[in-house]
Amino acid sequence: MHSTLIVARMDLAARRDVAALFAEFDAGDMPHLMGTRRRQLFAYRGLYFHLQDFDADNGGELIEQAKTDRRFVRISEDLKPHITAYDPQTWRSPADAMATRFYSWEATA
Repeated sequence: MHSTLIVARMDLAARRDVAALFAEFDAGDMPHLMGTRRRQLFAYRGLYFHLQDFDADNGGELIEQAKTDRRFVRISEDLKPHITAYDPQTWRSPADAMATRFYSWEATA
C-alpha cells in the first residue's frame, strides 16, 4: 500500500463542512478510479492533513491525472473557502502540498 499526505491550512470550524464534502465525493466512483483505498482527514492548530492510502505506489500520479476530472475540479472548488495552501507562493497543484516520507515501519506477522 502507498500513502500520500497533503498538508494545508484550515480553520478548525470548517471540519464538518470539509468532512461532508469528502463524504459526498467518496460516495461516488472517483476514489475507486484514483485507486484510493482509504482517506483520513486530520486537523491540528490551523493545519489540515489529508492522508490517502492507495493499493499501488502511483497514488500521487493518479491524483495528478484525476485533477482534470469534473468531480475532482468540483470538490477542489468547493474546498477553497475552507482550505488554503500551506505556502500559497509555491502551490500549483496537489503535488506541491504533499509531504515527503522519510521513515516508515511496519509490524511483521
